[in-house]
Amino acid sequence: MAGPSGGPWGGGGNSGGGGGDGRGNPGNGGRRPPEGGGPQIPEIDDLMKRGQDQLRVLMGGRGGNNGGDGSGGGGGPAFGRGSILIGVGIAAVLWAAASFYTVKPEERSVELFLGTYYAIGNPGLNFAPWPVVTAEVVNVSSERTENIGSGRGSAGGDGLMLTTDANVVDIDFQVVWNINDPAKLIFNIRDPQLTVQAVSEAVMREIIAASNLSPILNRDRGIIADTARENIQGTLDEYESGISIIRVNLDTADPPREVIDAFREVQAAEQERDRLQRQADAYANRVLAESRGEAAQVLEVAEGYRARVVNEAIGEASRFIAVAQEFNEAPEVTQRRLYLETIERTLGEMDKILLDEAGGASGEGVLPYLPLNELQRSSRAVSGGTN
Repeated sequence: MAGPSGGPWGGGGNSGGGGGDGRGNPGNGGRRPPEGGGPQIPEIDDLMKRGQDQLRVLMGGRGGNNGGDGSGGGGGPAFGRGSILIGVGIAAVLWAAASFYTVKPEERSVELFLGTYYAIGNPGLNFAPWPVVTAEVVNVSSERTENIGSGRGSAGGDGLMLTTDANVVDIDFQVVWNINDPAKLIFNIRDPQLTVQAVSEAVMREIIAASNLSPILNRDRGIIADTARENIQGTLDEYESGISIIRVNLDTADPPREVIDAFREVQAAEQERDRLQRQADAYANRVLAESRGEAAQVLEVAEGYRARVVNEAIGEASRFIAVAQEFNEAPEVTQRRLYLETIERTLGEMDKILLDEAGGASGEGVLPYLPLNELQRSSRAVSGGTN
């Protein structure tokens, strides 16, 4: 039932935003209330104001009165001075963390100014103002090893190489390297490991192609390794790679696995041939030396005999001439002397007994004889035995 103010909803006069129009239409701006007496639907302006207040609270401001005109709320997002300082500090810490970096003792860093080479960083704490200057850290002390031809009978056949005498040899070797100039390594080489492998294989194939098979398998392994290291280093220096070759280890140098048994038999036969050849040479040298010695001895004996006979003949002739001259001067004296010398030579080495004809058959004519020459020989023999 209607109230005294008019209007069936209790809205009197114009205080509620307009009354009825006198034709039974309700007030409140011409909007009908919901049937059944439920709550009133909020207006769009109120919803927008409430959303703005909540946004101000989230942005650090103060919210306005619900349903009001916003006169009690802030006029926009409010940032304090402390918030700005905190943001600047966080940004400074992040920038310092990106600009300062540490280099270990076995490392060096390459600093780049807008992508171009700037400086080399030493071990310790270094500063590179990011993002204008950036740094790349490279390990320069560690030794890296590249195995080439490893794995006998591999599908790639990296170790199979052709010698100058048309033989195939399986080479397995290692290349040990490190970095001596990180700037050259970064700017001139895309893949250092692949570069070292390719250069090492090419150099080793060139060396093997200029060698025979037998020296490679036996005595020239050290020479081949040293030559390979020098040639690999020279090629990498031409590339300005910044890589240093420390050593080359020639692990194995054998024929291919498919023919290694036959090759070993051939090698054994060659060694046996060389052994027999050396024995034959030794025997020939020994026999030849003995024959030459015997021939020289015969020649020396013949020469000595010739000289002795000639000298004796010359001496006999000279003596005969001298005796003939003396005989011409004193025939009797010379004849008697020659007789006595002949008797002395004839009877000198005979055992003698002297008999006196006056003694007769009784034996009284036997003269005592003192063999002085035999006593002298006996005394010499005794003295020689005691010595």
